Amino acid sequence: MSVSLGLRRRVMVGFLCVLLGFTAQTAATANELLVVTIDGSINPASADHLIGAIERAEAENAAGVLIELDTPGGLVSATQDIIKAMLNSTVPTIVFVTPRGASATSAGTFITLAANVAAMMPGTSIGAAHPVSLFGGGESPSAPGGGEDGGAVSDKAIVEQKIENYLAAYVESIAKQRNRNVEWAGEAVRNSVAVTAEEALELNVIDLMAGSRAELIASISGRIVKLNDVERELDLANVTLVPIEMTLLQSIFNFLSDPNVATLLLAIGAIGLYMEFQSPGMIIPGATGVAAFVLLGFALQILPFSWVGGLLVLIGVGLLIAELFITSFGVLFAAGVTCFLVGGTMVFDRPEVSDLTVSFWEVLVPITAAMTVLGLLIVYSLGRTFRAEQTAGVDEMIGLVGRCESAIDPKGKVFVRGEYWNSVADETIRAGDSVEILEVKGLTLRVRRVLSEA
Repeated sequence: MSVSLGLRRRVMVGFLCVLLGFTAQTAATANELLVVTIDGSINPASADHLIGAIERAEAENAAGVLIELDTPGGLVSATQDIIKAMLNSTVPTIVFVTPRGASATSAGTFITLAANVAAMMPGTSIGAAHPVSLFGGGESPSAPGGGEDGGAVSDKAIVEQKIENYLAAYVESIAKQRNRNVEWAGEAVRNSVAVTAEEALELNVIDLMAGSRAELIASISGRIVKLNDVERELDLANVTLVPIEMTLLQSIFNFLSDPNVATLLLAIGAIGLYMEFQSPGMIIPGATGVAAFVLLGFALQILPFSWVGGLLVLIGVGLLIAELFITSFGVLFAAGVTCFLVGGTMVFDRPEVSDLTVSFWEVLVPITAAMTVLGLLIVYSLGRTFRAEQTAGVDEMIGLVGRCESAIDPKGKVFVRGEYWNSVADETIRAGDSVEILEVKGLTLRVRRVLSEA
């Protein structure tokens, strides 16, 4: 199911790219090595980019495809699409984990093991391919302390165990196909084992280490690799490097494929529409909110998400907004924060199809804090408005002091606030006396004489 879902997403991204005419590239030659850089998550956009490069290299009989990799992981379906293309490629694929400080984590481990030539730069790492779960941790039932005592095992634990077993078998088959360390590959999934470049070379996880792209090409030129059981020599002595950049649309989809971005879009959309509903006609908040939700819709077409988590996030936002209008002494606010934080950790918690999650401390907590500050500012502003004296309307005139322009007995004229008003009084007031306004009835004032003035 995850494979077909990923294929549909890749087809959607690819179709839109072709439709908008962003995929035109110059033709490659047999003396050219296509270079693809993946610096971020493995998602339908990056998969479409990489698979497109492999297909182009095959069609034009290029010398091969060099994949410069630095990734924290990604979608299982997109990873499987990439690996399928690599294992069945008729041109050599070379994975180079670079630059220093980079890693081939999780899905990156699978892709590195699937390459005809796997290389790493000193100062890089590989491994930690265990599927993540809620809050990014937790042991599987088979792990130490995971519950082998015959007790009841939750449905979630059973599902996670099946996912772990499947991915372990999958990565082991890839390692076996490429004659790499099968045992270590299984441990990378089952126990999140990770190693440095030096350790990976010693354990036969990779083929070599290189300090630069030029050193890598020089080291592997003349190496014999197998392409669908057919041996081929890597002739890279005078190869020309051809960088393959993402198209504009692929770049947009790649940006939207980050769960952190999707969560930010949700918060921006909710706040923008709330401000527009509160103050109709502001335009900018409403337009921003609508645009954020439109982009969120595209993101949710790419990212697998949980309806339960999404519903909790929306309930949390709703409770935070309700706190502004209902006196709950903080109960609704606390419930809203809790729902938002828990829902945010669950909304992309789909270990069977992805190891991408929302960052709790870097995204969810700051968003919640920002919404809290916004709510407090609104409450403070409303409070000041309610406490402030009225400065507009006829009711504001009560208590003002004016001057009698004509004697009031019981009716007359009073000059106040630059205007002449019909006035009545319960006493006789001489022209020129100061009067205080007691009441406004339509266009008539009820006044009384001011006995003394400060």
